[in-house]
Amino acid sequence: MLADDLGYGELGSYGQKTIKTPELDKLAQVSMKFTDFYAGNSVCSPSRAVLLTGRHPAYSVIRGNAGFHGNDRWEGMALDKHEFTLGEMMKGAGYQTGFVGKWHLDNHDDVETWAFGHGFDYAVQEQWTARFGGREFPPNRLWVNGDQEYVPYDFMQYDCKDELHTNMAFEFLDQIDQNQPFFLFMSYRAPHSFEGPIRDTLFYADEDWPGIEKAHAAKITLLDRQVGRLLNKLEDMGELDNTLVLFTSDNGAHFSSNGHQLEFFDSNGALKGGKRDLYEGGVRVPLLVYWKDRVARGAVTDHISGFQDVMPTFAEVAGVDIPSQAQGISFLPLLLGRPQEKHRALNWEFQLSGWFQTLADGGFRQSVRMDNWKAVRYGIESEIELYNLDQDISETNNVANLYPEIIEKMKEIFETERSDTPGFPYGGVIQNHKSMDRYKSD
Repeated sequence: MLADDLGYGELGSYGQKTIKTPELDKLAQVSMKFTDFYAGNSVCSPSRAVLLTGRHPAYSVIRGNAGFHGNDRWEGMALDKHEFTLGEMMKGAGYQTGFVGKWHLDNHDDVETWAFGHGFDYAVQEQWTARFGGREFPPNRLWVNGDQEYVPYDFMQYDCKDELHTNMAFEFLDQIDQNQPFFLFMSYRAPHSFEGPIRDTLFYADEDWPGIEKAHAAKITLLDRQVGRLLNKLEDMGELDNTLVLFTSDNGAHFSSNGHQLEFFDSNGALKGGKRDLYEGGVRVPLLVYWKDRVARGAVTDHISGFQDVMPTFAEVAGVDIPSQAQGISFLPLLLGRPQEKHRALNWEFQLSGWFQTLADGGFRQSVRMDNWKAVRYGIESEIELYNLDQDISETNNVANLYPEIIEKMKEIFETERSDTPGFPYGGVIQNHKSMDRYKSD
């Protein structure tokens, strides 16, 4: 279960005091809670690419929500139709596979790059109208198993978008053969900033808050309600006791020009930054893992792990070889209480797009987490910042000048533990391009 733009501190189990998340809090009580788990990147597309392919962020073909294609043109980058994904791995392992919600990794004109083309037997996804050029898709439709069938919708009929998405997930669950294993990738839309009107502000209608903050809180509580519906469905089917459940978020909490502020609900707790940042607030995300009688109830771990580890973990759970492309480390031993291999380092590379903005330092950002050390560089001509997360979780005290040997190690990782990929040149050499007004989504 993947939330969209949910901050590290927006669940009760991760310290949220105001926004109500009773279903996820109940899940946390019987799950293993990860305190040091990381998204694949700090925005949607590159983060999801890491999750689906098992590649490290600096080796993924996608490093931003849009890449540069020359002549002041920014476009989304799709996963190649031949890219091997988590869906294809699980299908090859004999699982019935379902995907519902936000994909954000396709080429409009090539259905083989959609979820249905990447190993999901049942695939329901949105499609943005003319988001990157190419053919236009009528609005207000969920596309089912490609581009030939669709479900028209009026979201005003639902509490939130994710109520309909959950209904579609139920359709998948109702048609599976319960004698065979299944894999469901539930890709929620909340609490993304482009969520549209909220019909029900729940417990927040009478709060003396700005309207945008009431809506933000409502999105999260409504998401929580849908998670509860899905878990109840699995329980009613008799499947919950034999199902491994993960809940996480694709990147840190968003903050936006429409007025929503990270600080209003302390959405990232003590972490610095938010969505689009490579400080902790942009990439450290919640992870709850439930598996009855296998994962210790209420356990808390500070094991450093990330999206690239999900594919290896699921491969071991499914009893198949870890794909050769996967660069992560399975955390199944940790879940089962066995000795766990650790990462030497996790590193990220991110490119801001030129939509709506000019790009300081080329919009290029890098960071590394190595044990308790965190290095950050915004622009390859900038000095590398260094923080000791054990002593400074908020990344406020730059100690780079005290540890030159660590800085050299971090610089080497920045420069060598990566690959080149079209549309995302090293260093973000494209600077100060005009915003692309014809593109209206992030």
